[in-house]
This record gives sequence, structure tokens and C-alpha cells, in this order.
Amino acid sequence: MRKPLVFQSDFGMSDGAVSAMYGVAYGVDPQLLISNLTHDIVPYNIWEASYRLIQTVSYWPEGTVFVSVVDPGVGSTRRSIAVRTMDGHFVITPDNGTLTHVKRMCGIAEARIIDETTNRLKGSSESYTFHGRDIYAYTGARLASGIITFEQVGPAVDIGSVIELPVVEARLEGNTATGTIDVLDVRFGSLWTNIPREMFLKTGAKYGDKLSITIENDTRTVYRNIITYARSFADVYVGEALVYVNSLDCMAVAINQGSFARAYNIGTGNSWRIAISPFRGF
Repeated sequence: MRKPLVFQSDFGMSDGAVSAMYGVAYGVDPQLLISNLTHDIVPYNIWEASYRLIQTVSYWPEGTVFVSVVDPGVGSTRRSIAVRTMDGHFVITPDNGTLTHVKRMCGIAEARIIDETTNRLKGSSESYTFHGRDIYAYTGARLASGIITFEQVGPAVDIGSVIELPVVEARLEGNTATGTIDVLDVRFGSLWTNIPREMFLKTGAKYGDKLSITIENDTRTVYRNIITYARSFADVYVGEALVYVNSLDCMAVAINQGSFARAYNIGTGNSWRIAISPFRGF
């Protein structure tokens, strides 16, 4: 039985790279159902690739095959890997940290190294720069179509060996929740943090309360202000900042109908720290 096949990459759509991956997959099985997660990952940004997977994977049917190709180490000794999550989804990707969030938040039930002697596009063995087409799209299509089983992808490896990127855990200190700005809601410029809603609620904050927000990049304070904790964007004026719960049940910061990231030149990653606490007055 065929399963959906979902592609993600940092290739963009301005040339033929994504189309070539589609072509390889349809060459394996013209009846496949292929979708795109995104091809607008910031070039070489493995962390963002990892985050976009966790944003999406659990909402697809069991058995869906994801192919994620953000691969600055293409052609090197980094492994090509496939994993089965605890919920029965499959991800095929370079073993470079792309599976960080899937491993931490979904859980990996099994991991396998791709056997390129059988799971590689015929005639591509001398190509070292487009594994997304020649190995990952090809193997993903074979798995999604049912031509191969997961066991036939290649030999099993220890789940603990799957590479993870460094993560700074969110924490609660008194009535202050601190964490990192993991990723942007790109089109709208909202800041998505790694502070879970349940942790944040332990600060005692309620909808409509004013919150004290501090954002730092390493040791430099970039933003400090008092803003509203809102249920939705409609609860504040256009142009007003707010804190809200995003679709991953974590805390986020935004400007209603504006880009918070652009307004204050804020980026993402472990060096971008945020602290949120109820405002108690001056």
C-alpha cells in the first residue's frame, strides 16, 4: 500500500532541483502522492530543517515518508540515514542533526543506514553533490511505494548514534520562564520560543496580563519591554506587540500585522535567549 511522500529542502524553487527529485520519485512509481513541506529553509540551516520537521510530522498519517535534504556536508563521510518514529512515520535525511527535534519530541523507534548499493538511482554512483535526488528521493520513493520495506533500506544502527544538535533547555526560575528563540514564523516575523505553555503558566500569568520581556543575543540585551499576554492577535491593536501560545503549544512573541523579528533585528538559535515573567509594576 502506497504512503504519502513529503519533501523538504533548502533548494528553493527557482531552478530544477526540486523538480528533479519529483522526477526520480515518479520514475519509481507514477502513482505516488508527493507533497512539499517546504523548500525555503535558509541555506545550510540544519536547525531550521529539524524544527520544520517537528512542526509537521505528527499531523501526517502513519507510514508517511519524509525526505529532508539540508546537506552542507554532501559528499563527505556523514551518514545517510532513515528512521522510523515511535508514531510510525519515516524520515530519510543526512545524519547531520536534522533529526534533533524528531528524536527528542517524537522519539525514534529504529534507525538504519541507507545501503547505497541497492538504494541509489541507477547511473548516479559518480555523482557526489546531489544525494537529495540520487539517494534520498529515490529511497524515499521506494519506501513510500512499498517496493522496499524499512528493513530493506539498510543495516540497523544504534538510535543513540543519531546525531543531535546542541539544545538549551527552557527553565523556570521563580516566576520567570527562560528559553531560546528556536525559529521564526517566517512569513510574519513572529518569534517561536522553546518555552512550553505548561511551564509558562507556572509563572502565574493569565490572558490579558502584562508581561516583562527581555531578549538577549549572547550578553547583549536587544529588547526589553512590557507587552500583553493575549489569546490571539485580535486581542491587541494593530502594531501592538503580544505574547501568545503558538501551534506547537510553546510561547511566541509577535506584532499584530507586523514583523517582530524585522522591527528589532532578532535572529534565532541558542545564542538568542528570552525571559518572560508577569509584570509586577515599577
